Amino acid sequence: MKHRGILFVLAVASYGLAVSAQNSGGGSSPGSPNGQEQTVPAQASVSQASSSQAAIPTSTAANAPATPPHGQQSSTQEDESVATIRKTVNEVNVVFTVTDKHGRYVKDLKKEDFKFVDDSKPAEDVKDFRTQTDLPLQVGLLVDASNSVRDRFKFEQESAIEFLNQTVRPKYDTAFVVGFDVTPEVTQDFTDNTEALSRGVRLLRPGGGTAMFDALYFACRDKLLKAPRSGPLRRAIILLSDGEDNQSHVTREEAIEMAQRAEVIVYTISTNITGMKAKGDRILERIADTTGGRAFFPFQMRDVANAFVEIQDELRSQYAVSYKPADFKLDGRYRTIEIVAMDHRNFHVRSRRGYFAPTR
Repeated sequence: MKHRGILFVLAVASYGLAVSAQNSGGGSSPGSPNGQEQTVPAQASVSQASSSQAAIPTSTAANAPATPPHGQQSSTQEDESVATIRKTVNEVNVVFTVTDKHGRYVKDLKKEDFKFVDDSKPAEDVKDFRTQTDLPLQVGLLVDASNSVRDRFKFEQESAIEFLNQTVRPKYDTAFVVGFDVTPEVTQDFTDNTEALSRGVRLLRPGGGTAMFDALYFACRDKLLKAPRSGPLRRAIILLSDGEDNQSHVTREEAIEMAQRAEVIVYTISTNITGMKAKGDRILERIADTTGGRAFFPFQMRDVANAFVEIQDELRSQYAVSYKPADFKLDGRYRTIEIVAMDHRNFHVRSRRGYFAPTR
């Protein structure tokens, strides 16, 4: 029996499948839209961080969820265990938004209204297409608590609290709060309790330098990428900052890459009050644009609340597609994504620009 088991593992591995043993039991794989086998998006199947793997100092006011063990030996319980095949599925999941010429959200289009292009080639097959107006959310609120945002800090806190109260639905959505200056600090871990989230926002205190890239990298790698998924969902980060960074250990592009690996859409809200776009604003635009989000520049304080309202509206006005790329290779290479509306003169599509293919 052991020899046959070894041969089976080798045969499966030759097709790029990973075989792991787990205790027998019924039920479907987590994350499966059909309640059967889990579909792992190509960009999500890479669990390693960016090549630099910089150590980011963090402090937490609430413990992060425990990471499940990678695996357990079952050699003493071979008769009670069953082989479970986990495979890298060559499918890509993308959440995107469509607006008309006036910037209004378009929510009633069909699969046939779009062209899906992966790495400059049309997708081989569209597996699933749906309007995601009610999909569960995992949201991270990242608030710049450096000295540079002190003037508007209190107002921004109240606007963020109102956003969380309006967006997070109990027993359905979850969110966490991170404040950052030199280091990111979790003032409230994942929860669906809006009162706890409000307390987490009020615990934030301005002061110190700015390590914005570290905070974004940390929120994507250590929070959202490791968060459990029980089915299809959307992951988003709302980043409040002036965009200036003088303390990070990772670069802007490394932070963006980690957001792409975690399938996170980043919305940025500038805290610049000069009335003119600065260097930091262009950085915020870059982060939002490459992840499929939007950059907001509320030069007046009352516009901060409006930006949160627009983000909330967009999170409930999106589409999701799952497609199989043509000529797909497990080479770890960055692949571009382009979603084009057939009526491109009247409709504008916004999505993340690409993903990293998994490796064997």
